[in-house]
Amino acid sequence: MSTKLARIGKRSTVVPGFRMTLGITLMWLSLIVLFPLAALFLKTAELSFGEFIAVVTARRVLHAFELSFGLSLAAALVNLAFGSVVVWAIVRYRFPGRRLLDAIVDIPFALPTAVAGIALTTLYAPSGWIGRFLTPLGINVVFTPLGIFVALVFIGLPFVVRTVQPVLEDIDVELEEAAASLGANRLMILRRVVFPGIAPALLTGFALAFARAVGEYGSVIFIAGNLPNVSEIAPLLIVIRLQEFRYADATAIAVVMLAASFLVLLLVNVLQSRFEMSAKRAN
Repeated sequence: MSTKLARIGKRSTVVPGFRMTLGITLMWLSLIVLFPLAALFLKTAELSFGEFIAVVTARRVLHAFELSFGLSLAAALVNLAFGSVVVWAIVRYRFPGRRLLDAIVDIPFALPTAVAGIALTTLYAPSGWIGRFLTPLGINVVFTPLGIFVALVFIGLPFVVRTVQPVLEDIDVELEEAAASLGANRLMILRRVVFPGIAPALLTGFALAFARAVGEYGSVIFIAGNLPNVSEIAPLLIVIRLQEFRYADATAIAVVMLAASFLVLLLVNVLQSRFEMSAKRAN
């Protein structure tokens, strides 16, 4: 037993500079992540428990939570579905303009969020290129929750595509061809060959798209209209509370958003680990 422990300890020192890199990692994460979060919780502690509950359960705040998390979840699911189709077309087929399409996917990454919000508002306004066709049908996008959903889908698509793309490229096409030669139909190939390989990446892309959507501010405020109890998102409400010098109230709302987002990401990581374990067992 002691010999085995000695071997494990010896293995842990194989990578040179392990202690130094670990120390730098912990120091950097503390400065960038842990200390700001600790300050957030300390500021919230200025409120009593009753005051905290009163702040986060106010009607306006609850509606903002519902809007932010509900639309973020819906947008992430839409991006998960259509992002998978986009990445499949880019990776598995060769066609004119494929590289251009691949580059267009990154536009939401490079575009400033305020510019994205203005562009979407102009496009979906009643007199816009798309809005002029939707308005006669009774579909209003600008200054409604639907506009928020459109903005969140726009900014979240690249997270799914860029997360899944390298994983799908690593899956050998010959495996799909071998499965087809053995009599598997297209649905079976997708379910038994392709999906197990890209499932962890799909979950990661979904988690990243959801996390980005929950905290999105710039592209949303222009198209949302920011009407209380109608189209007001939680990040905007935090900014409003800060402008009102109600700092503890703002941090209380932020703490709830942080806790809810952390639980969702934790659940996604657990599911991702299970998919990876299942794939290893299958191999």
